[in-house]
Amino acid sequence: MKLSALTAISPIDGRYRKAVEILADYFSEGALIKYRVQVEIEYFIALCELPLPQLNDFDKDRYDRLREIYLSFTMADAASVKEIEKTTNHDVKAVEYFLKEKFDALGIGSHKEFIHFGLTSQDINNTALPISIMAACHDVLKPMLDTVTEKLETMAVDWKSVPMLARTHGQPASPTGLGKEIYVFVDRLKRQFELLKTIPNSGKFGGATGNFNAHQVAYPDIDWVAFGNNFLNNVLGLDRSRVTTQIEHYDNLAAFCDALKRINTILIDLNRDIWSYISMDYFKQRIKPGEVGSSTMPHKVNPIDFENSEGNLGVANAVFEHLSAKLPISRLQRDLTDSTVTRNVGVPIAHTVIALKSLLRGLNKLILNEDKIRSDLQNNWAVVAEAIQTVLRREGYPEPYEKLKELTRTYSTIDQKAIAGFVENLDVSDAVKQELTAITPENYTGVYDF
Repeated sequence: MKLSALTAISPIDGRYRKAVEILADYFSEGALIKYRVQVEIEYFIALCELPLPQLNDFDKDRYDRLREIYLSFTMADAASVKEIEKTTNHDVKAVEYFLKEKFDALGIGSHKEFIHFGLTSQDINNTALPISIMAACHDVLKPMLDTVTEKLETMAVDWKSVPMLARTHGQPASPTGLGKEIYVFVDRLKRQFELLKTIPNSGKFGGATGNFNAHQVAYPDIDWVAFGNNFLNNVLGLDRSRVTTQIEHYDNLAAFCDALKRINTILIDLNRDIWSYISMDYFKQRIKPGEVGSSTMPHKVNPIDFENSEGNLGVANAVFEHLSAKLPISRLQRDLTDSTVTRNVGVPIAHTVIALKSLLRGLNKLILNEDKIRSDLQNNWAVVAEAIQTVLRREGYPEPYEKLKELTRTYSTIDQKAIAGFVENLDVSDAVKQELTAITPENYTGVYDF
């Protein structure tokens, strides 16, 4: 059966393929092969730069032609590697043989035995993986997160002066500002972005058990630790984990997954709040002509974008959680469970991208229904009771809390008239009465720190 949007098992490669197609450049099988080729080529060049005695005569003018192998890597090249793998039954060894063929074609076959020299497959995989993640985050994920955050910040500024009834425990509470409540998420996201930046993109590089055994026995006079540090840190742009087993210990990758999980959790919180505001009629939604909200109820315009976003963020977080819990654990010096798990690292990122696109689409549909927001404020004058009793405390008035409690729990409806009558009967100065009657649900919103 030919793979298509209708035959794909995963919605990432089916229903949502168009939304995440760009991620194939970073997390597909072909992309992984390309990143492996990149590491192998750069490693060979680094050996030439040492130089190893047998590579001392290698023409440095050929470096650009070598790099062109991965810079111009095609899916036809990836297919060639997969064809070799049918014989080797080993994915990284297939890359080595592919490159040996390329070296022969370039007329440098005499140097081809220094491809993958002294390495284990995990020296390649544990560096190719963080390079791909780093590139995908820089090129795709970060710009999308920035776009969502910028949209929220614009909304927060535009609606900064819009007073809104707050709800704590689901009940009417001290009024706030709509813009401020949106900015809460902006501030949370920005703080998490800063934490995310502090997490190194780590890689392992040191041979079969991390000790440069093969390198050291062949060339005992070379400082291989210094070579490995320079190669990963300065050539590949990673942070070399100095003391490892055969594999990267993945502690920093786990931290990366946990950081994205926290960001996604904040976005789930946002989705649910916006969903609730829509249900309260604080927002209307723009719809396209001919668009259907419900299959049976013509009047409905469902908040599907926020629901889609929340659902995909949940799937993403479930996978991120498994990655962060599983990857740092490996039996003794190496087992193979990390290999199959890391192949899925693009899955939660894909679901996150789908969620971000849905969230942004939903935010762009929102139409502020300020009349409903003000109506809710006017229907809840009881929320100024906190303000009144606090001013009375300042004035030394006896038992102000208890007096307001009696008022707000005696009458079924507390409106402006009831509050005005209560204030008029207080034994306080006219100036204080005037101060108290000036308090309304619309102006009792405090101050915002943004």
